[in-house]
Amino acid sequence: MPTATSAPAAWTLDRLMSTLAQYKSGHATFVETKYLAMASAPIESSGELTFVAPDHLEKITTNPKPERLIVDGDKLTVERNQHKYTLALAQYPELDAFIESIRATLAGNRYALEDVYRVALSGRGDNWVLRLTPRDTRMAKLVSTVTLEGERHLLHTVTIQQADGDHSVMRLQNAAGQ
Repeated sequence: MPTATSAPAAWTLDRLMSTLAQYKSGHATFVETKYLAMASAPIESSGELTFVAPDHLEKITTNPKPERLIVDGDKLTVERNQHKYTLALAQYPELDAFIESIRATLAGNRYALEDVYRVALSGRGDNWVLRLTPRDTRMAKLVSTVTLEGERHLLHTVTIQQADGDHSVMRLQNAAGQ
């Protein structure tokens, strides 16, 4: 039994993954800002993000242009401009690895993360930072790092630093009750 002088248990990757794995679904609104060398100003989009463990992720962009991305298992479906496209993620390993960074984190799947990334955790339960560096050289030519920030089981920010210097920041506001 802990005493008043005992320190709290260390915040480890296993503990973070266990905490995240307890929540089988989540819904949040997002604002994503992309900083691109070819653009004169940052590009902002917003919408909703939904996750259902273990492998369903849906991103609905409402502004500036409607778009819906649905990832179910190994398939990505893109709906935009009244057209629908379905892709096998296995044919796009770099895209698959990026999607897996979010899905595996939200599902609390350490092993899926470590298959694709070198994983570094800093902070504590109420303010953690997970830094993912691609293991695959092809992906590393596109993405330098994916940094996820949150508290306990809530993901608040996803920052993607591309190898060419461009980057994006997605800020999430969890829906009530999440």
